[in-house]
Amino acid sequence: MTTLPARAGLGFKPQHFDAIRQDPHPPAFLEVHAENYMGAGGLPHAQLTALRQDFPVSIHGVGLSIGGTGPLDDAHLARLRLLCDRYQPESFSEHLAWSSHGTEYLNDLLPLPYTSGTLDRVSAHVDQVQAFLGRRILLENPATYVMFEQSTIPETEFLAAIARRTGCGLLLDVNNVFVSCTNHRLDPRAYLAEFPMHAVGEIHLGGHDAEDLPSGPLLIDSHGAPVADPVWTLYAEVIARIGAVPTLVEWDNHVPDWPILAAELARADGLLRQVGRDAA
Repeated sequence: MTTLPARAGLGFKPQHFDAIRQDPHPPAFLEVHAENYMGAGGLPHAQLTALRQDFPVSIHGVGLSIGGTGPLDDAHLARLRLLCDRYQPESFSEHLAWSSHGTEYLNDLLPLPYTSGTLDRVSAHVDQVQAFLGRRILLENPATYVMFEQSTIPETEFLAAIARRTGCGLLLDVNNVFVSCTNHRLDPRAYLAEFPMHAVGEIHLGGHDAEDLPSGPLLIDSHGAPVADPVWTLYAEVIARIGAVPTLVEWDNHVPDWPILAAELARADGLLRQVGRDAA
């Protein structure tokens, strides 16, 4: 599923290239968004090629639209395979979401109704991606802001069914769990109790923004803030339950200076090390 080390990694940003190489306690692995590296060359590839010599790499797709109603984009798949062949990442992941319709790309990760028809379609797309790439992929649980009346399958059951049908793994985004459950007035611990943890190959941690509405809090998965304390608590409970899992700290917007990211990384790594000590 993944050969990433069961330590804390970081989403790579070009402005941190020198800091990462000079830090005596660098990330255990780096993750990049696939769509940022689909050009033929230039600075992005020069940096990633240099980093790949020293770091395990995870490639994270954000534009495959694996939940879309139409066929997958063959050209996008071809670029993706070329990228994976070039860097041989330890892991590749995508989102349980859709982001395109016909020739229109919406630049967002949009939710799906959880029905038997959607399950058939997403499973077929996952099968297609895995066969085309020649590798097992991880599928990430979404952050959602609406629910569909036509949904008949709980999200955790839906993800478990995809993993069972296709043999794919899952990427558990703990912040997404907290965001979605808060928005829908659900219990994140109850959600995590039902999550198919046996299929988890990687965990994501990120920040969110909050708005107070008359109906209650609305959380936005912004990837532009520190990981919130309730998310750290849920994360600690998850790894205490299932053991150390490769864990990525995401910070994609309003990206801070390196010391702030390094502190988030150290906090995640400290929790992972504690799990290892407790298990010994």
